[in-house]
Amino acid sequence: MATKPLQRHRKKSKDGRAAARKAGRRAAPAPYHHGDLHAALLQAAETILERDGLAGLTLRAAAREAGVSHAAPTHHFGDMTGLLSDLAASGFRKFAAALAAATAAEPSAVDRMNAMGEAYVDFAREHPSMFLLMFRSERLDHRRPALHQAVEEASALLSRGVTERRAGAPSTPLSLTAEIARAWSMVHGFALLMIDHRLEPLLSHLPEGTTERDLLRAMLRGK
Repeated sequence: MATKPLQRHRKKSKDGRAAARKAGRRAAPAPYHHGDLHAALLQAAETILERDGLAGLTLRAAAREAGVSHAAPTHHFGDMTGLLSDLAASGFRKFAAALAAATAAEPSAVDRMNAMGEAYVDFAREHPSMFLLMFRSERLDHRRPALHQAVEEASALLSRGVTERRAGAPSTPLSLTAEIARAWSMVHGFALLMIDHRLEPLLSHLPEGTTERDLLRAMLRGK
């Protein structure tokens, strides 16, 4: 006679535990909360880019790295081109900040220009995957306002540096543009050769201990 009440009690207890577990799952907090999800996704994308290269960066990978839903990157960037373009814009902003910081304490226009050249190559050395995304990737949309503005700001620093160095010298629009292209070609070409390990054969013929920075400084100063 006491069996049925006991069975009902066990069933209620079992049902109660199951309901508690289900409620607990619903109430479990997300991995963490982002105050600025857009910035958090860009940081996650940059981490993947530097760790795994461009081939390892996908919308799902960025979401997973940031600890958010797979739909979040699509909501913020639209597609992979949008994510890469905004990531490159972030890279150009950091790049411009590095160039500006390198020139801040230099006393002359020539010294500032040389410091900028070294900072240009330093950025490429420290962030090779980001550098290649910024300058080589065909998957960027330069019509996006954030990327367009960031590129313009970085380019303006180089142009201003050349203009200051040539202050007082006769110039035409063509000669000034040629000087900008010359300075840019030197440091950008050096950076790409360095990333591709093409400078190592040259360094092997120089005295032991000669570094890429030593070679760059000799080029910048015309020695």
